[in-house]
Amino acid sequence: MLKAYKYRIYPTNKQKDQLIRSMGSARWFYNYALNLTSQTYKETGKGLSRNDIIKLLPGLKKEHEWLSEPPSQCLQQVALDLSSAFLNFFEKRAKYPNFKKKHNKQSIRFPQRVKLQGDYLKLPKLGKVYCKVSRLPEGTIKSVTVSLTPSGQFYASCLYDNGKEKLTINVDGKAIGIDCGLSHFVITSDGSKHGNPKYYRKYETKLAKKQKQLSRKVKGSKNRNKARIKIAKVHAKITRCREDFLHKLSRKLVDENQVIAVENLAVKNMVKNHKLAKSISDAGWGQFCTLLKYKAEWEGKVYIEVDRFFPSSKTCHVCLNQVGSLPLEIREWTCLNCQTEHDRDINAAINIREEGLRLLSQCGLDGLRRRATGVAGGPERDRFWSSSKTKQRHCFCKALNCEGRIPR
Repeated sequence: MLKAYKYRIYPTNKQKDQLIRSMGSARWFYNYALNLTSQTYKETGKGLSRNDIIKLLPGLKKEHEWLSEPPSQCLQQVALDLSSAFLNFFEKRAKYPNFKKKHNKQSIRFPQRVKLQGDYLKLPKLGKVYCKVSRLPEGTIKSVTVSLTPSGQFYASCLYDNGKEKLTINVDGKAIGIDCGLSHFVITSDGSKHGNPKYYRKYETKLAKKQKQLSRKVKGSKNRNKARIKIAKVHAKITRCREDFLHKLSRKLVDENQVIAVENLAVKNMVKNHKLAKSISDAGWGQFCTLLKYKAEWEGKVYIEVDRFFPSSKTCHVCLNQVGSLPLEIREWTCLNCQTEHDRDINAAINIREEGLRLLSQCGLDGLRRRATGVAGGPERDRFWSSSKTKQRHCFCKALNCEGRIPR
């Protein structure tokens, strides 16, 4: 099993200059290869393979001597990354690769000859770099990716292979449904609610003050760059606080439960609502689901995503009666069929848990994996809902050949 651990590193001034130049060389070669591949495809109808891109390096190093500063393996890794980007594009997992920009986050990967010895990280052509090691995992280190944030901080993401196989997934245990919100960040099916810290709102005034100072600086001046770094540090503070909250909450939920069911939210579409876009982006629902997914996989537990069109809020979890409409301002409602009083969010979490368990029992783990990867129909073709007349759940899951009525 491969696991990555991120550490803060503190290179010397000489090592900083060398790292920045190496990142610039890798960025230039990536953009050059991307541009050449796009032009070749337009002219011939065929792109360049990874080996074709690597073969360009000897000639480019003679033409541009500064390309010899970073280790040769780093530039070869650039070709591999570009090849993976095109593969993700053709398999519709990502958009067409973009050119890398100088003022965005910079990174370079060292795929060979890397070691972590005590408090020092040994990198090719750089020597020993002081590394603040918080935890040292077991296994063999495979590669190291050094990144530079806009605030000027260096981080190293170390990829380890612990030599162990993935844990066998066990479905026996406590199951929980999770509904994400804005007033409360997470509402679980057992009735607990976790507050939304809203870190961006907390630092919004300070951020606006720094941005106002930046707008008064002359473009291209050193003072403007100093003001830019101050803004980047505020953004970094917000990011660290949010990640700390999400990591702790996701770890708690994974440790306490065996089956975790969440709703497959289209965050990209939801932020088009300009009244809620800032709050939705501040919450970090997508990152939270990503953390839940890989932590559950590490622990051998089940992570299930319920279709976003499943009416979890409008369906009574007691009698399956479904109301016609339920605006967002209504937080509590009473079922007209069984007279049960519902908290909107808790009722939704319970329905998400029940739907997740139904999918697990009907489709199995292999079927859920096919739904998640979009194989044989994809999740966009799956629709799940409940009927108040038949008191049964309907499933039209063409990818899994289980079309029909599924009794509750």
